[in-house]
Amino acid sequence: MRFLSETTTNGVTGRDFVHDGVPGVLWTPAATDAPSPLVLGAHGGGQHKRAPRSVDHAARCVAAGMAVVTLDAPAHGERPRSAEDERMVAGIRSRVAAGQDAGELVAEYNASLARQAVPEWRSVLDEVLELPEISSGGGAGFWGMSMGSVIGIELVAAEPRVVAAVFGLVGRTEQLALAAAGVTVPMRFLLQWDDQLIAREAGLAMFDAFASREKALHANPGGHGDVPEGEICSAVAFLAERLGVGRLGTE
Repeated sequence: MRFLSETTTNGVTGRDFVHDGVPGVLWTPAATDAPSPLVLGAHGGGQHKRAPRSVDHAARCVAAGMAVVTLDAPAHGERPRSAEDERMVAGIRSRVAAGQDAGELVAEYNASLARQAVPEWRSVLDEVLELPEISSGGGAGFWGMSMGSVIGIELVAAEPRVVAAVFGLVGRTEQLALAAAGVTVPMRFLLQWDDQLIAREAGLAMFDAFASREKALHANPGGHGDVPEGEICSAVAFLAERLGVGRLGTE
């Protein structure tokens, strides 16, 4: 892992890095002597590691006492698209513009990105957990919506160091259902009742596929990008509680 630059804004320090060709940012509290538990923050489709929503989620987690690592997903941010990426994206946009259902094509494309992204995330996790400013004893959390959830479901199923997760805005596919059967950590699943990209029934079926004994469905009215402020705050609090924020260094 090679750190490239560092900036601090409103008490949050962001350090850009590259690891095995994958660009990312590590977000940590600017003023603390204690190591912070880690959250893996995966962005949605068409976004990137420093997209406004990614930065906002990271800042909220850091304010609550956690560190966050975000990565550019394959074909996103600073990572170039292949000819196949361009073909898939063009097909999705064409269907959306024509008012057709693009769900099947979106699921296919996101699954292909997840296959590449999961080993990248695990390799980055190896490196970040070795840093002195990161607490590794209690495991890591995960937070990702939409495409970030597709990556995250596959990742959390394969990665025992993730101990709590927030997923959402994704529908059931056979591949995701198989991965969800391997997710047993405490989790939350966010569903938008009027999601124009994910059919309500597909979202409910996805929630049902998780094997976690402790799982909660949080459904709200509104479209794909309309997750309420209260749900974002609640997700941060859930991860902080599960990662032991406030108990670190006292046990």
